[in-house]
Amino acid sequence: MIRDLLLQSLNLSTLLACSVLKVPQIALLTRTKSPKGISQRGLVLELLGYIVFTTYEMYHEYPLEAYLEYPALIAQDTVLFLLILHYGGNLRQSLIYSLLFVGVSQLLTLKSWIIDSAMSLCTLMSASSRFAQLQCLWQTKDAGQVSALTWAMSTYTCMARILTTVLTSGDLKVLLRFVIMSTLNGWVLATVVFYKWSGGKLK
Repeated sequence: MIRDLLLQSLNLSTLLACSVLKVPQIALLTRTKSPKGISQRGLVLELLGYIVFTTYEMYHEYPLEAYLEYPALIAQDTVLFLLILHYGGNLRQSLIYSLLFVGVSQLLTLKSWIIDSAMSLCTLMSASSRFAQLQCLWQTKDAGQVSALTWAMSTYTCMARILTTVLTSGDLKVLLRFVIMSTLNGWVLATVVFYKWSGGKLK
């Protein structure tokens, strides 16, 4: 009973967090009108990872509740990406990126081995997106436009998934993925907080 209640709470809180995960970042970017400190390359890699995962789940006809948060994350990342291009003066590139993302999603479903192979690279893409964000922060030494709240929620969702996996399947591969992502999200969060505090502006 307690275990089921805990699982329901974890799943619901994760879904709710993912549904508004990028809203603080979008709001902060809209207010500052500067993408400084936010890695465009990292966001592209993250979007590709979400697209691959969602396409894989749909291709293999998994129930919607198994991946419901990912379409919400894709929508939020798309809005965030367009804002970054807009404030960076590169909005015309949005057409190129749109063709890239649509092309990738179509290519993935041509053969089952393509989507299965791409799925195996999802963790690598997600991890690479975090390293790209860390590199951007180290280079600019400015996290004024990066939302600490967004990264805190990202860290929480991965930690919640770790506990959910332990309580259910115990799948080591899935567990390892969320441990890696939780660690990297926490690393980004710590870096953001460090630069914000050192600059006197924690947001």
